[in-house]
Amino acid sequence: MSDLSAFGPDFPFDYQGWISHPAGLGQLPRDMAGTPVAVIGAGAAGIIAAYELMKLGLRPVIYESGKFGGRLRSETFEGSDGIVAELGGMRFPVSSKGFYHYLGLAGCETRPFPNPLSPAAGSTVIDLEGETHFARKLSDLPPLYAGIAEAYDAALDEQAAFPELQAAVRARDVARIKAIWDPLVKLWDERTFYDFIAGSRAFQSLGFRAREVFGQVGFGTGGWDSDFPNSMLEILRVNLLGLDDDQRFVVGGVEQVLHRLWQAAPDCAHWPEGTTLAALNGGATRSRVARLHRAGGMIAVTDQWGNEAAYPAVLATCQTHLLTTAIDTEEELFGQKMWMALDRTRYMQAAKTFVMVDRPFWKDIDPATGRPAMSMTLTDRLTRGTYFFDNGPDRPGVICLSYSWMTDALKVLPLPDEKRVELALKALAKIYPGVDIAAHIRGRPICVSWEADADFLGAFKGALPGHYRYNHRIYGHFMQGDLPDAERGLFLAGDGVSWTPAWVEGAVQTALNAVWGIMAHLGGASPAENPGPGDLWAERGPVALPE
Repeated sequence: MSDLSAFGPDFPFDYQGWISHPAGLGQLPRDMAGTPVAVIGAGAAGIIAAYELMKLGLRPVIYESGKFGGRLRSETFEGSDGIVAELGGMRFPVSSKGFYHYLGLAGCETRPFPNPLSPAAGSTVIDLEGETHFARKLSDLPPLYAGIAEAYDAALDEQAAFPELQAAVRARDVARIKAIWDPLVKLWDERTFYDFIAGSRAFQSLGFRAREVFGQVGFGTGGWDSDFPNSMLEILRVNLLGLDDDQRFVVGGVEQVLHRLWQAAPDCAHWPEGTTLAALNGGATRSRVARLHRAGGMIAVTDQWGNEAAYPAVLATCQTHLLTTAIDTEEELFGQKMWMALDRTRYMQAAKTFVMVDRPFWKDIDPATGRPAMSMTLTDRLTRGTYFFDNGPDRPGVICLSYSWMTDALKVLPLPDEKRVELALKALAKIYPGVDIAAHIRGRPICVSWEADADFLGAFKGALPGHYRYNHRIYGHFMQGDLPDAERGLFLAGDGVSWTPAWVEGAVQTALNAVWGIMAHLGGASPAENPGPGDLWAERGPVALPE
């Protein structure tokens, strides 16, 4: 694997090293052994946090409002033998060292993701303004595309000292990372991704057309115009940490990682050999959380059926907006500054449309052109991004007909699944007029619009200019030593709490922050030879911007 990892830059802490250290994450006082701790949400953050809390000797009690897995959702096509559509996270950069630690524990197999212009895709078609280009590598495209790639690299170098900063991340040089990154926070928090592009000398020399094409095609995984209004810090982190590079998918579906951790029996303090999260939870999660309120020195959790239990610590891994909508959360559990941050968190819309097909027919060679019948496709049409998943010549294949964000996702929000497929096929027919995709479709399509799901209200966070302070408050909330007693004991985790929304590594890192926070809250501590995130927070914590 690459030496590049999601090490910082806001809080440069080695999460992979912490969770793999032979000394373990820490110890709790003996009288805390077996103490129940509530975990709201059975997604990546919830299950990983619960797994580590169990190892510490606590009893994680997991509540889930909908489907186990959260936004690691692998939906199986009806009538198939394990053919899946990845409705949430589907591509995982190898720099996500923390996530790959748990993926390895689960024993899951990964393969390169078929991103545009990648060897895994084989070939790529870019269709913009009715003009279509076929390519296997960047040099196959018109010179404008190479010029745009070079211009973006130049913009990163010119405005973000990118090569030096990434070298510091690779070397895990904390002092150098902060010396470069902290001034960038002050410079770019209130400026957009589009401002970064339009203001660079390299892009100015190419004109508006280059910015337009960059928005449609982007770099790495495809077009980025949906992110143009976001704070440039959000994009810098993606580039810096290699989150848009060298990505892989999980064979058989990523959701199985969490199911396997649910059934895993690691060595645990207090618990007997063979103990699993499934066993501690009686084989099933609790129901939807309806209310959170203070009950003496505890926090009471009430589920949708009126069952109430009190816990010394509660971890909420749900989307933050649910704390003001679906869950009746007592206002005093957070300070008003935190409520402002939680309420201002902005979630982006995303929609996917999948179909199962009889075989990987897109690999058939057109005798007239010598090219595959279809290729990974980026376009300005309704589909935006189309991806192909080959499960073998004798097994059904999967096509993600459309993956779109924001305005493009809203265009299909009210439409039933079949209509979404019809519109996608109509758009792709303009690009591949001789290919009858519908003749190969089997079974029912699988679609998702995350903003329409009451348990999510959006796909992932996208910080707007000026949101750094909000993110700082939420991310650092696991440090509760200085909070009033009324605000202690309720912890937060999830990729939306992290600095890297939309990437599972953010869920992993904030889950581990919460594990440390809960351990400290209950009187435990990390060993001196393996300090946790809270132990290094004072010296490595994010730069504070003036209020």
